[in-house]
Amino acid sequence: MTWHKRVLRVDLTSRTVKVEPLNMEWANDYLGGRGLGTKYLMECMDPAVDPMSEKNALIFATGPLTGTACSTSGRFAVVTKGPLTNAIAASNSGGKFGAELKFAGYDLLILEGKADSPVYLLIQDDQVEIHDAGEYWGTTVWHTEEAIKEKHNDPQIKVASIGVAGEQGVRYACVVNDLHRAAGRSGVGAVMGSKNIKAVAARGTVGVPVADAEAFKKVVKHTHKLLEDSAGAKDLTNYGTNAMIDTMNSFGGLPTRNFQDVTFPGADNINPEAMTTPNENNHTNLITNKACFGCTIGCGRIAHIDKNHFSIKDRQQYWHASGGLEYETAFAFGPVIGVDDIDALTFAGYMMNEHGMDPISFGVTLAAAMELFELGVITEADTDGVALNFGNAEALTIMAEKTGKYEGFGQILGMGSKRMCEHFGRPELSMSVKGQEFAGYDSRALQGMGLGYATSNRGACHLRHDCFTEDMADQSGNGKAWPCKTTQDKTAMIDSTGLCLFTTAAWDTEEFQQQISVACGSHWSSERLLEVGERIWNLEKLFNLRSGLTMADDTLPPRLLETPAPGGIAKGRVAELGTMLPEYYALRGWTQEGIPLQTTLDRLGLSDNQKPIAANG
Repeated sequence: MTWHKRVLRVDLTSRTVKVEPLNMEWANDYLGGRGLGTKYLMECMDPAVDPMSEKNALIFATGPLTGTACSTSGRFAVVTKGPLTNAIAASNSGGKFGAELKFAGYDLLILEGKADSPVYLLIQDDQVEIHDAGEYWGTTVWHTEEAIKEKHNDPQIKVASIGVAGEQGVRYACVVNDLHRAAGRSGVGAVMGSKNIKAVAARGTVGVPVADAEAFKKVVKHTHKLLEDSAGAKDLTNYGTNAMIDTMNSFGGLPTRNFQDVTFPGADNINPEAMTTPNENNHTNLITNKACFGCTIGCGRIAHIDKNHFSIKDRQQYWHASGGLEYETAFAFGPVIGVDDIDALTFAGYMMNEHGMDPISFGVTLAAAMELFELGVITEADTDGVALNFGNAEALTIMAEKTGKYEGFGQILGMGSKRMCEHFGRPELSMSVKGQEFAGYDSRALQGMGLGYATSNRGACHLRHDCFTEDMADQSGNGKAWPCKTTQDKTAMIDSTGLCLFTTAAWDTEEFQQQISVACGSHWSSERLLEVGERIWNLEKLFNLRSGLTMADDTLPPRLLETPAPGGIAKGRVAELGTMLPEYYALRGWTQEGIPLQTTLDRLGLSDNQKPIAANG
């Protein structure tokens, strides 16, 4: 149960729709979400194709617990080959869209081919229609979502859509649902745009049955109580994720000025206290917190900008509330580019939501452009007359909007930092792995984080593993391979359930095991779930190897490997990747070239997926 055992497959080229049975053998091996989406992707396209080719597939995948009474059950994944990285992209989102897709009776939605003109997909239970989207093409996410609801006279329709950034192929364009939640990383929105699909709109009335309703109620009550009593969950409710600004700044792991520094003097101007403190105009940035579907934590922020601020003073269309600062947006629009104007940061966040872009990749790409500017590699002649100096808040707001609209220098920023820095002859200034930009943690101070960045299958990502406790306790690379490997497996599993990683503030594998067992109607041991996560991780690795990635892609930028941290608790250290990586490969059951051994593939049931690439192992 909880799986509807139905997959909706849409061929955009022929504009045909069909419903097929879910492969339950795969569901039992990969659960749903990220894992099951990756398995289906591996089977329906060649990993070697160009991500922007119509031969790439785009999959919206719910988990078995999506749409249930479990806390945080609004999660879904968008799985494809990413144009930012040329690797597997499985981008997770919350909000309400995922639950609505499940309520309509589908576990997965697979989009294949390319429409010959802009379209959107309308799903209303068994009624699935492809509509013309010409009137929405060239407009924002915000306009598209509201217009589709109005057109169909149903405010309860849930919409996932792209902005101009996705239409024009910005390499880190995202898919935005519910106005300010997003499948945010790796450029899944650009793939959607390449297929000429503007939006997917869903309305469902089927619901989500569970195998043992009474046992499920008891387990859910127990897991809800654990979250309610958890200090970590309470902190997320009260302060959001942006509390990490102060933690990382005091630790000396807060990337500043394109990772040249590790502390930011302006942190007090953009931290949670600043969000709740009235300014000189008696304006308070933060309005309230907000939760996704089924969530009992509510880490999201809703904020508004001072109407006197230069970014919106004469633009009443932005005198409203939208998504507020979370840690990664605060980092990406603040320390890494040297800006401490909280309203400028909030405006840049509005641009990411309205136009559909990943704030991490945009901010770190802008940071690289600012370093290029200060080095004299580029000038105002290149940047549309804007001085891209670190600390320039106006430059942040201008470039966020230009990139979202794909105008001027925004087109260059839309390439992502790797391609942009290569374009200007300074590839070492891109703070990325596999082309995906770093999140807000310096891997000289957090060695396990650095190993996780380097080995992440989707490029640099702070949400693919969890070595935070070990990193805070010990700044060396000693002993970091094991927690990195095991938590990578665990997060792969959680990403496949339909629940949120933030529940680990109170839950361990046992709590996921209990909920899945009573909902799905079979026994799932903790060991079985962790093996599912390990299987997913290895399948993603196989996908990347077939895409052409090698051990050379499991690395970090020269700045972090060669330039010691200038301050903080890890002053004088570099990232110790050379020590950690061989140990990590061995623990994974891979060769020292990072290729899964045949024994590993056999143990995980992946031998049929190995194709030519495992022959080297």
